Amino acid sequence: MGSAMQLSRSDLVRAYRTMRTIRDFEDRVNHEMGTGDVPGSVHLYAGQEASAVGFCFDLQDADCIASTHRGHGHCIAKGVAVAGMMAEIFGKATGTCKGKGGSMHIADLDKGMMGANGIVGGGPPLICGAALSAKHRKTGGVGVVFMGDGAFNQGTTAESLNLAVIWKLPVVFVVEDNGFAEATSSEYAVAGDICARAAAYGMPAQSVDGIDFFAVHEAARRAIERCRKGEGPSFVHVVLPRYYGHFSGDADTYRTPQEKEAMRRERDCLKVFRKKVSEAGLLDVQQLDQIDKEIAAEIDAAVKSARQAAMPEVSELVTDVYVRYL
Repeated sequence: MGSAMQLSRSDLVRAYRTMRTIRDFEDRVNHEMGTGDVPGSVHLYAGQEASAVGFCFDLQDADCIASTHRGHGHCIAKGVAVAGMMAEIFGKATGTCKGKGGSMHIADLDKGMMGANGIVGGGPPLICGAALSAKHRKTGGVGVVFMGDGAFNQGTTAESLNLAVIWKLPVVFVVEDNGFAEATSSEYAVAGDICARAAAYGMPAQSVDGIDFFAVHEAARRAIERCRKGEGPSFVHVVLPRYYGHFSGDADTYRTPQEKEAMRRERDCLKVFRKKVSEAGLLDVQQLDQIDKEIAAEIDAAVKSARQAAMPEVSELVTDVYVRYL
């Protein structure tokens, strides 16, 4: 690990704890979906933890992020409470959005989490609005938008890249390329080089290995710092795995069992992180194992609380539908 990537031991603990929380949260949600007690469907983020944590690590509550339908990891990395998220996925009144948003629409504006979004390519225009507000109000705030490789082909994304450069907005565009837009390979559906396409708008663009938290965090740090200096937007292409199918009902037959097994064995950001910090003598394995136990207990408690919580009252149906800014 280069000197630019060095973090304090407490920072390393925070990074690992957050990545482990996302992994265990997603694995448990996958299990709970099998019970039939979770309404609707979910899109799981497992395998991509280093991206969400790397980009959100240096953000403050006043900084905003816009997410995708695969948004649980972004929520947790931005500081949204796990218990509230689990209750939201179960559709309970104690959920982050009082059970009205569900998996694909979790939002917590107090944490700068503008919301998961079921519209592919819906996040880039939203983050440009948040960034424009921060620029005009001179808050020093930054906007980070996560999108998939499929969203990068949307017209809304092209317009947002153009707008962000013209208005010199403090935005970081993050493409999380897990190889598939639903079941369609990005090798088939994405023309040209993603970074070259972004750079053509006149912003710095780079690609990083999404299983290396330190590489992601360093790219994020530079991009966020550029935004805070008023130097405009940046673009980062993160190449990473997606452990589960596109959504909870996806048979995932477009990848062989051997491919999926090798992906989990060879491309696991948690394993990579543990190996790097333990070999460097920064954290010991026992300390990491203790964090694993603590997170497992936290997820268990979140599920238990969600199951015991009440359903939303019918009278709440039309409350909190619109945000009032005045």
